[in-house]
Amino acid sequence: MTTLQAHVTPYEALGGASALHQLVSRFYELMDTLPEAYAVRKIHPESLAGSTRSLFEFLSGWLGGPSLYIAKKGHPRLRMRHAPYVVDQRMRDEWMLCMTQALTEQVIDADLRDGLNHIFSQMADHLINTDGGCGCADGHGRTVEP
Repeated sequence: MTTLQAHVTPYEALGGASALHQLVSRFYELMDTLPEAYAVRKIHPESLAGSTRSLFEFLSGWLGGPSLYIAKKGHPRLRMRHAPYVVDQRMRDEWMLCMTQALTEQVIDADLRDGLNHIFSQMADHLINTDGGCGCADGHGRTVEP
């Protein structure tokens, strides 16, 4: 007899909306307080409330949960939405510093944490829009698989 395993999305594996809220809140708290994240923090508004809400809504759908961002704003078009900002290797690294630390603190399952860190790294690479930037056109803005 074969046992069928239910497909668990990264959103569900993370712990759903509550855990995602905690991750995003910690991410922006780190961005707001780490001196090493100064440049990336500087391109955000003084209040991070809107950024926190947008990232939560985007990640909800991107990780396989409710498509909150798409319902409100349509396709994420990440590169287009970040085009007004200079996103270079330093910005990418500062963003990843905050996300990696938030993942380390918030995600207990090592395999899930490593997988999320990998896909966030790919997404951050994709957003580099200066000379030497990735500009990858594959897989970004779609729901990720665990």
